[in-house]
Amino acid sequence: MKPVLSVEETLRLEDLIEREGTSKAALMEHAGEAAAARVAQYKPQRVAVLVGFGNNGGDGWVAADILSHQGIAVDVVSPIEPNEIKSPIARHVARRTAGRDVRVIVGPSRDELVSILSEADVVLDAILGTGFTGAVRPPFSIWIPALNELGLPVVSVDVPSGLNAETGAVETVCVEATATVTLLAPKIGLYSGEGPEYAGEITCGQLYGHLDEVIGDVEHAAEIVEPADLVDYFSDLPSNVNKYSRGSVLVVAGSATYPGAAIMAAKAAARAGAGYVTVATPDACANLIRMALPCVPVVGVPSDSRGAFGAAAASAVRELAHKFDCVLCGPGMTVTAGGMQLVTELLRTDVPLVLDADALNCMSRLAIGGIEETPEVYRREAPLILTPHNKELSRLVGDEPVDDLGSAIEAAQKLVWAAGSDNLVVIAKGPSTAIVGVEKVLLPMSGPASLATAGSGDVLAGIVAANIAVSHGDIDCWELLCSYAVAVHSYAGHAAAALMGERSVIATDLIDVLGEAMNLTEREALRDAGIELGD
Repeated sequence: MKPVLSVEETLRLEDLIEREGTSKAALMEHAGEAAAARVAQYKPQRVAVLVGFGNNGGDGWVAADILSHQGIAVDVVSPIEPNEIKSPIARHVARRTAGRDVRVIVGPSRDELVSILSEADVVLDAILGTGFTGAVRPPFSIWIPALNELGLPVVSVDVPSGLNAETGAVETVCVEATATVTLLAPKIGLYSGEGPEYAGEITCGQLYGHLDEVIGDVEHAAEIVEPADLVDYFSDLPSNVNKYSRGSVLVVAGSATYPGAAIMAAKAAARAGAGYVTVATPDACANLIRMALPCVPVVGVPSDSRGAFGAAAASAVRELAHKFDCVLCGPGMTVTAGGMQLVTELLRTDVPLVLDADALNCMSRLAIGGIEETPEVYRREAPLILTPHNKELSRLVGDEPVDDLGSAIEAAQKLVWAAGSDNLVVIAKGPSTAIVGVEKVLLPMSGPASLATAGSGDVLAGIVAANIAVSHGDIDCWELLCSYAVAVHSYAGHAAAALMGERSVIATDLIDVLGEAMNLTEREALRDAGIELGD
């Protein structure tokens, strides 16, 4: 797993590296080398380097020097003369580079800038770094739109200029990078807010040879789950397997209004590997679900006048729950008094529990001011997995705003820290999903836009429940298990988009390709781990 740092954490890491004997000047040289290497991959004949006032600009000056020594024509565009740069380190490398075989253009007009950029094969963006916040000011508010309009390949140093490295917010304008060379470790803003839209392909310049030895000494915001981290989740089925040993899932879901959610969650659980899946649903929609799922037992329980779970459903479901390896509750159940009672009863069981959709909304109704204020409601010994999207997560923490990756992680941490259980994990769903436990925050593989379709969350919940059931509770890291489930869901999005087209994918398409998605996940993990793949 690869650490992801906040801006403050990055500064602490730089200070730690300096105390270990590597100066910030040396780090700037290595940063320039990493940026130059990424630019050189485009095999350019001419490169334009846009530099700012500070150390991010210093990285650009170093890269310009290196590229010119490789025989590439380099134009450096700067807002001020090298001698006027305030940062001593950046001023030193700027003066050094300006005295060599590069062309330096200071304070060009917009038309002059466009002319310079138009001659380049690649542009290196070293204008604004991780310390930037707020609105982009002149001349960069002129430079950036001019650059974006040309549609050239752009490599950004550390973060695209104009992007808040902490939140991923873009207040005014931002460089639309083809690739970003982030330094030492990825920044949380590259995965949050608008970061993924602007960052392009992200690679990491390590800069320091002993990084693995020191980065663990710096608290970090999250960790990126790499394919090789999931290798332990792949194994062939044994010859003596049966439907119960493969894992059993009880799906408590559905209503007369939303029977389809129960159908999709149950079918996804079965496709994802669970050997025995049963649906517990209100009597009002039980027959409809039976017709849609002929291979899945359906148990009808008392419903209310609206076709949702009634008051008597809780005890019936609780009795069923103890017979299964995992219970999934929530898809399509609606928020009712009977539903709230049902969720409360399931929380009291000792069975691994996945709460999704309306089960989460029922939880949020159980406390005023945020469920984290009453952790006794959801604190339990058995594993508990919550799968909220941003709006559901906001309700769980008393309607506090949750609108990007950073705020989602913060809200999820409130829940897990309040409960204080190692077996509580929040899958905070969004364009970038975070898996939040008491001690770990993991960023699994992000899914494609095809996953933004109604019912996609029901499919993910079924995948999660199936993998919990298959494990029979024998899990060292619940966060990593959830990351595997999210990765499978993401690959399903890619596989379905390949068949149907990105805009045409519906949730049932995801279920149909889950087998292929699991194969893709396995192949990529083995390849990343350096394990030979058979024919």
